[in-house]
Amino acid sequence: MKSLKNKLGGFMKSWQALQQYTQALEQPSKHLKHLIFEKNRLKNFSLDSSGLFFDFSRQRLDATVIKLLLDLALEKKLINRFNAIMDGEIVNFTEKRAALHTATRNLTTKAVKLEGRDVMPQIAAVRREIKNFTEDVRCGRITGSTGQAFQDVIVIGIGGSYLGTEFVSTALYWLAQQNIRLHFLANVDIHNFDMITKAIIPETALWVVVSKSYTTPETLANTALAQAFMRSKGLDPAKHFVTVTSQGSPGDDPANPVLKSFQMFDFIGGRYSVTSAVGGVPLSLYLGYDVFERFLQGCQQMDQHTRSAAPDKNGPLMAALISVWNNNCLGYPVQAIIPYAEPLRKLPAHIQQLYMESNGKSITNDGLPADQACAMIIFGEPGTNAQHSFFQLAHQGRAFPIDFIGVVKHHIKENHTLLYNGVSNHQELWANLISQPMALAIGKDDSDPHRSFPGNRPSSTILLNDLAPENIGRLLAFYEARTIYEALIWEINPFDQFGVELGKKLADGIREKIKNNNPGDDPFSKFYLKTLKFSIEEET
Repeated sequence: MKSLKNKLGGFMKSWQALQQYTQALEQPSKHLKHLIFEKNRLKNFSLDSSGLFFDFSRQRLDATVIKLLLDLALEKKLINRFNAIMDGEIVNFTEKRAALHTATRNLTTKAVKLEGRDVMPQIAAVRREIKNFTEDVRCGRITGSTGQAFQDVIVIGIGGSYLGTEFVSTALYWLAQQNIRLHFLANVDIHNFDMITKAIIPETALWVVVSKSYTTPETLANTALAQAFMRSKGLDPAKHFVTVTSQGSPGDDPANPVLKSFQMFDFIGGRYSVTSAVGGVPLSLYLGYDVFERFLQGCQQMDQHTRSAAPDKNGPLMAALISVWNNNCLGYPVQAIIPYAEPLRKLPAHIQQLYMESNGKSITNDGLPADQACAMIIFGEPGTNAQHSFFQLAHQGRAFPIDFIGVVKHHIKENHTLLYNGVSNHQELWANLISQPMALAIGKDDSDPHRSFPGNRPSSTILLNDLAPENIGRLLAFYEARTIYEALIWEINPFDQFGVELGKKLADGIREKIKNNNPGDDPFSKFYLKTLKFSIEEET
C-alpha cells in the first residue's frame, strides 16, 4: 500500500503511522466486541454536530487511530482549505470555476466574493424570484392556459437536476399541505413519460425543466415530448413551462417563451445544486417557500459548523477521516447508507451521485495517478427493508461499513399507536436500529459454523431529532462536506465529472447511425441496431 502524499510530494508522517498501526487493529483484543465496552466509549467516540448526533463508537478504531487521523487533518490543513472553497477560491481548476454551493444557503448579509465580485446580490435576487413566483402559483394568481390552478409539478431533469430535490421533497412530504403533487421525469425511457402522463391532469400541469446548459439530450428529448403532449391537449406550452438554466442558454431564450426562467450559476455543480433554484423552484411549489428557507437554514448551520468547529469536534471532517481510514487502511471498498425512516428512502440515491460522481477519480490535482483508491461504492435501502434484503451479506458475507440513520420523533399525527408485541411501530423500528449495529460489532460464537457470526463489522449511527426542514438541511450539508473533505485528503477535484462524458459522446455516434439507418461496420452496433429495427418494424 502506497503512502499518501502532500501537495509538495512528500509522504505524510501521519499517513505512514496510520498504515503501520493498521496491523495493531488485527489483534484479538482490538475486536469490536471488546473495544465498544471500554469505559466511556460512546461518550469519547461521538459528536453533536450542529444538532446532528454522530456516533462512531462502533467503528474499528481506538484513541490512537483518532489521534493519527486528526494529525492528518492538521497536516493537510483541511479546515482552512474547506474555508477557501466557501470563500470563493477557484478550486475546480479543470474547469476554472469556484464551487460556491454554500453561498446559495447564506442567509446572512455577509459578502461572498468571486474574483472580487460579491455573488450574494444575484443569489438573493434569484431567491426573491423563487419566493414571489411560487407564492403566486400556490395562491392561484398564476395559472395555466385554461385559467385553472396548477396541481401537478413535473420536474424534467436528470442526475443532479433532480436527485437532491427528490430526496428533500420525499423527506418533507408531510409538510406538503396544499393540493400540489410533485413528479420527476428523469429517464429518457418512454415508460417514465407514460407513467407521468397517466398520473397528471394536463390542464393543471406545470413542467419545470432543469438543465444548466440546456443541451442534455435526455432532458431535451423529454421536454420536446412534454411540449408535444401539451399541444395535443390543446394547451399552450408557454403557459405551462418554467426553466432553471444558465443565463443566455437555449432555455433562457425570449424566442421560446415560458412562464418564468430562473438562473443557475456556473459556480454550482449539479449534484451540489439542490439549495439553488434547481431545488428551490420545485420544493417551494410543493412545500411552500417558507419550508424551503427553513431547509436552507439547516444547511447554513451545518456549513458554519463545518468551517469553524475544531477538528476533534467537526462532524463532517471526522466522518471523512473515518471513511478514508475504512477505505484506504482497512480495505473496505463499499459503504451502505441505511436510513431507519421511510421519508429518507431517497437519501442513498442522492449520496450515490454526490459521492461517486465527485470522488470517483483516479487522477490527482497534479495530473498524476492517485496513490490510493479514491471513493467507495455507495448503496443503500431503508431499514428495516434492507435487513430482509442484503443484511445476510452484511453479517456473514463480505464486510462493509454502514451508516445507520435514525429519527427520534416521527410526524404522524393520526393515532397509529396499536401495540404489537408490546411496542408501537416506531418503537419496533428503533429496536432494529439499536440492535443491528451491535450485532454487526460483537457477532456471535456458535459451535455450528453456519450459525456463527464473526462480528467486528464497522458502522456509524447518525441521529436526527425529527424530520424538520432544518434537520434535512443539516443532513444534506453533512454529506456534502464529508464528500469534499475526502477529496481534499486524496488531492482530487470533487467538482468536475468528465467520467460521465465518454459514453455520452459514443451515444452521439450511435444516434447518427440510427437516424441514417446505417449501422456501420461495428459488429456490436450492427447486432443491437438490427434488433432495435426489427422490434420497431414489428410494432408498426
